[in-house]
Amino acid sequence: MDTNTIDYKKERAGYYKVLIGLLLLTAVTFIQPHLFMTESNFLAQMLIAVLKAWMILMYYMHLKGEKLIIWMVWFALSIVLVFFIIVIGIDVANFNNAAGSYITSAPNAN
Repeated sequence: MDTNTIDYKKERAGYYKVLIGLLLLTAVTFIQPHLFMTESNFLAQMLIAVLKAWMILMYYMHLKGEKLIIWMVWFALSIVLVFFIIVIGIDVANFNNAAGSYITSAPNAN
């Protein structure tokens, strides 16, 4: 029989730290476009979102101690990343209508 004792006050303090971190990151999400890194808003917002998602996954979904699940998630993400790099690479290599594309052509001066 396992006599695992848990210090609930210490565990609750950890959850409060994560909650405060999430609240601070949410505030940074709203403040960031007006104060710093204004030329790279998308990158900054995505990095903040990834950090918040990681905190939620690790602490609130209790994946902090699950080594096998974390390894499987990283493996699956790497497969998806390689797939997208291959697909986008093939698409970019076969893109031959740059002059007639509405994405890459200059806007009309009408």
